[in-house]
Amino acid sequence: MFITNDIKYVGVNDHIVDLFEGQYIVPAGMAYNSYVIMDEKIAVMDTVDCNFGDEWLKNIEEVLDGRKPDYLIVQHMEPDHSANIWNFVKAYPDVCVVSNAKAFAMMGQFFPGMELENKLVVVEGDTLELGSHTLTFVFAPMVHWPEVMVTYDTTDKVLFSADGFGKFGALDIEDEWDCEARRYYIGIVGKYGAQVQALLKKAATLDIQTICPLHGPVLTTAEEIGHAIAQYDTWSSYRPEDEGVFIAYTSVYGNTKKAAELLAAKLEEKGCPIVAITDLAREDMAEAVEDAFRYDRLVLATTTYNADIFPHMKSFIEHLVERNYQNRTVAFIENGTWAPTAKKVMTGMFEKSKNLTICENNVTIKSAMNADTEADIEALADELCK
Repeated sequence: MFITNDIKYVGVNDHIVDLFEGQYIVPAGMAYNSYVIMDEKIAVMDTVDCNFGDEWLKNIEEVLDGRKPDYLIVQHMEPDHSANIWNFVKAYPDVCVVSNAKAFAMMGQFFPGMELENKLVVVEGDTLELGSHTLTFVFAPMVHWPEVMVTYDTTDKVLFSADGFGKFGALDIEDEWDCEARRYYIGIVGKYGAQVQALLKKAATLDIQTICPLHGPVLTTAEEIGHAIAQYDTWSSYRPEDEGVFIAYTSVYGNTKKAAELLAAKLEEKGCPIVAITDLAREDMAEAVEDAFRYDRLVLATTTYNADIFPHMKSFIEHLVERNYQNRTVAFIENGTWAPTAKKVMTGMFEKSKNLTICENNVTIKSAMNADTEADIEALADELCK
């Protein structure tokens, strides 16, 4: 596949993986992207996952058509992109491996005993001349590992964006970009909003006409690129993307579920934008985290459990807090038969979160709903719909 006249795609699709990074469900698989820049000197951009080394090397051989690569540029040392560095060097022993000092330190950890006879250590702003193409290296620490850098081709105005602007899903399956790009970003990069903002400021100084990420589709139109950058700005600023109420609950015997469903019905009656109800014990946790960040209002409904809260709710809140959940309105519904403490526990878990508005009309259920708790749910619905 041609990206430009001189840049060719040599990545692979993975339909074997079921959990990306051991936790994210990927029903549409994953793409591990790699690119070759053909010029007087040839540069290969990153490698692929260990299970696809032979396919990737074959793709490169076909593109090279008898020529030998001069450089292997390593932007990110996570194994889904770096696993075949040593295999590539063995296949092309004269190649020069290009990366930064932190990445080379990690290479020694991933490949004990590997000796590179030819390497180039670059720093922020360094350039590499290939002939008609000039590559500039832009560091992007903690997006989402400390060694990450991106590369800008000043000739074709292509940004090789490492894990930035990536998404879940193989490239031989077409799906809508936002949903899986959002779930990917929030799950994997969401903690590092400040670092993403720093990279966006650097990117704003570049004339970018194509974005080549390490996962997901290549972005080629001004509309696609502008939309992706705008979304990243929203996500990394922790601003709600849409107005709406997201209700996440856990329930043991169904009474807390009934309360959550009653609240949803009341919101719908009042014309409030009800988005979704999620049973955290049964649905994809990453999808729930995505929705919590997407919308501006969140309702958490759970039971008191061992003087704490139900485990799936506790895990969900931990996912939110560690990703710097902020700038939203949050409400609580708690249930407990003899000593309800869920609201206190949940509130405490958010105590270090910034700019959260906690609703006044929170709901306490003792075992099952009654007329009083139904009235409290009505009041909460009114408050959420203001």
